[in-house]
Amino acid sequence: MSNWSVEDVPRLDGKTIVVTGANSGLGFEATRVFVQRGATVVMACRSTQRGDDARRQLQAEEPDGQLDVRECDLADLQSVRDFAEDVRETYDSLDVLCNNAGVMAIPRRETADGFETQFGVNHLGHFALTGLLLGLLGAGDGEARVVTQSSGVHERGEIYFDDIHGERGYGKWDAYGQSKLANVLFAYELQRRLDTAGVRGVTSLAVHPGYADTNLQARTGRESGSKLVYAAMKLANTVFAQSARKGALPMIYGAVADDVDGGSYVGPGGFLNMRGAPETQRSSEQSYDQDTAERLWDVSEEATSVTYDLPADATGS
Repeated sequence: MSNWSVEDVPRLDGKTIVVTGANSGLGFEATRVFVQRGATVVMACRSTQRGDDARRQLQAEEPDGQLDVRECDLADLQSVRDFAEDVRETYDSLDVLCNNAGVMAIPRRETADGFETQFGVNHLGHFALTGLLLGLLGAGDGEARVVTQSSGVHERGEIYFDDIHGERGYGKWDAYGQSKLANVLFAYELQRRLDTAGVRGVTSLAVHPGYADTNLQARTGRESGSKLVYAAMKLANTVFAQSARKGALPMIYGAVADDVDGGSYVGPGGFLNMRGAPETQRSSEQSYDQDTAERLWDVSEEATSVTYDLPADATGS
């Protein structure tokens, strides 16, 4: 098993990193490490108030840290487009995009664009954001990375192409599993398309945090409407989960480690892959299905109206 830790994170001076959901949980902990190592971090947050609160907390620890809070609501494609446009106007290149933000096992509702929220936020919002920022990721001198956060729950996932937004039938865990499988399918398919296009400066991979204590479980418990479910989630976090700081390690590893290959899947290597130091693992069999990945890509382009202009050039439209 790997013993990789934050002590192995190199200096990141001169690097610019975008982290979605940077104000809490895994995104906050990854942002903390990146800024401590000298990176400029663009904190993409649904709430800029919560983003500013997180920035103040981090700058109390690292007064010289370069933190740029910007609004990005992944449940609203116009917000995603506005965020990407602002970033393109401000920065000449990006070194890492951490597609981290997400929602988990919530009652059915829809995004501003009419998508089922878990699929819309966890997958489609990040699909659009990556396409819109891909030109910046390919503009620097070194290797840039797209790190997409999935979950071990992707193993129970299935892409329901005949009812992808759960309009005819909805199970909150089925929808979550679908969205997390979509994350892995997307990460792998992006790498295949980059390879086909001959783009060598951008690497795409998927990661998962194992079982980490974040606000996702608390929100799932609250929105279940059951005090028993909420208490059970809280107890499970206390007994089984590792901290958010440790849960962020696979994402940090994917962003900065030297031995990361495109199309890989990184997660904790300890007990049942729920905790421990990050290592490269194998994802579910269905996540390697290229026909499903290509079909999902087509569905995602149609839904978001974002096309990846590969192989002509590496920019999103």
